[in-house]
Amino acid sequence: MQSVSTGQAIYRNFLGDAPCWYKNAIIFFLVANPFLLQITGPFIMGWVLILQFIFTLAMALKCYPLQSGGLLAMQAIILGMASPQDVYHEIQLNLPVILLLVFMVAGIYFMKDLLLFTFTKILTNVRSKVWLSLLFSFVAAFLSAFLDALTVIAVVISVAVGFYAIFQKVASIEGYEEDNENSDSDSNIHHLHRKDLDQFRGFLRDLMMHAAIGTALGGVCTQVGEPQNLVIAAQSNWQFIEFFLRMAPVSIPVLFAGLCVVALLEKTGWFGYGWQLPESVRQILVDDAEEQDRNRNHRAKVALVVQALVAIWLIIGLAFHLAEVGVIGLTVIVLATAFNGITDEHALGKAFEEALPFTSLLVVFFAIVAVIDKQGLFTGIINNVLAMDKDVQVPMFYLANGLLSSISDNVFVGTVYITELKQALTNGVIDRAQYDLLAVAINTGTNIPSVATPNGQAAFLFLLTSSLAPLIRLGYMTMAYKALPYTIVLTIVGLLCVNYILPDATHYMIDEGIISDPHTYQLSNDTGSSGHH
Repeated sequence: MQSVSTGQAIYRNFLGDAPCWYKNAIIFFLVANPFLLQITGPFIMGWVLILQFIFTLAMALKCYPLQSGGLLAMQAIILGMASPQDVYHEIQLNLPVILLLVFMVAGIYFMKDLLLFTFTKILTNVRSKVWLSLLFSFVAAFLSAFLDALTVIAVVISVAVGFYAIFQKVASIEGYEEDNENSDSDSNIHHLHRKDLDQFRGFLRDLMMHAAIGTALGGVCTQVGEPQNLVIAAQSNWQFIEFFLRMAPVSIPVLFAGLCVVALLEKTGWFGYGWQLPESVRQILVDDAEEQDRNRNHRAKVALVVQALVAIWLIIGLAFHLAEVGVIGLTVIVLATAFNGITDEHALGKAFEEALPFTSLLVVFFAIVAVIDKQGLFTGIINNVLAMDKDVQVPMFYLANGLLSSISDNVFVGTVYITELKQALTNGVIDRAQYDLLAVAINTGTNIPSVATPNGQAAFLFLLTSSLAPLIRLGYMTMAYKALPYTIVLTIVGLLCVNYILPDATHYMIDEGIISDPHTYQLSNDTGSSGHH
């Protein structure tokens, strides 16, 4: 009896509140893998491991992938599919990404007051929904280009939750919401509140989707926008400005296409867009913002100025690459906390809570990448693409990365593909000029079509699992449906740019000396160096 209850306790504790079918699937994987390895060999087993890992990413809403994916990765290392040294080597290569997530995201945490202030002013001062949507999308894009998309969407969520809480407090939503949903009350005041609430929810849903798409539009532009961008930049020896310029032939047209879609959707009301902010709700929000301004003392105003100055330093530091990205993030922490009087250890600790789970998951990614590299799993696929005509290779890389990123995770896909491409360069399969074009195709492919599903981008998944999503009735299928027009337009525009504009634009920039000639840093990259030139 005791052994049964102990077994039940172990089973219930295993992966916590995850569904039983998910627990059973992971247990089945862990039990079956050693036998599969003996029967099929490490190559086939490696592919099975990749599918299992993608499964854990796709099921991220059921269980955070760190635990289940980590168990699979640990088992693969124990079974000898890669060594701990191989994993450590991958971590060394990608240390800039880890530093970015640890220090930069934490640094932005201490600038949230400034970001909240900015978005609040935008929402309360712009009356046109079209212009408001365009501003939210553009500001999210701009911030994501310099910060981290995950942090930016976290700030926007904080703004929306704050607005919802203000409306809830003033209109006493909790009481009348239940009355309307669970009774036949015909009270005019209840009907008015209910209508306002539904409109306000739809309004916030629209803004959150526009902002989320904005983080993707901006995130593709620079090396700090998304974690895989930093991996690609480090492998390619591209600094901040060069990375931006190389992506610009694709990222800038896609940005404008995205903003056009914003305006079109708000004008037409297609795909569930076009909700307006009720005038009664607007007045509530404006009154609250004015009260906040009145109550903001001189010390709080100085704190906002300090954060603005730190933001300027951040942009300058990144633009001129004055230090490694993560180190610049550390300077942001030091400056923002020192001059705003945040010296308590526990207050500092909160800033790191947001990024460290994802940082841990990224290290698990690197363990899977070590297996892929050790067993040469992607070599055949990439060699087949590289055997195609040079003109076909670039759009094929874009589409392959886009498809995989939309169903799994863009960080994982981007890291795997750039690692294999770097190996092809080292082995002399491709020259440096072709490598540069394919690296752009990988980066844009992982960032643009991945808006199709919430599991494609970390920022989207963060929004879906946030406390805001149930308040504004934003579920998985709703997000996928509202993202569909963006997915179609941005993917097609990106493909056309990669195929027709990128090669000519890159050659022009090289001829004019705007970006580096491939031959000037061929040697440093061929030797596998990830240092700066």
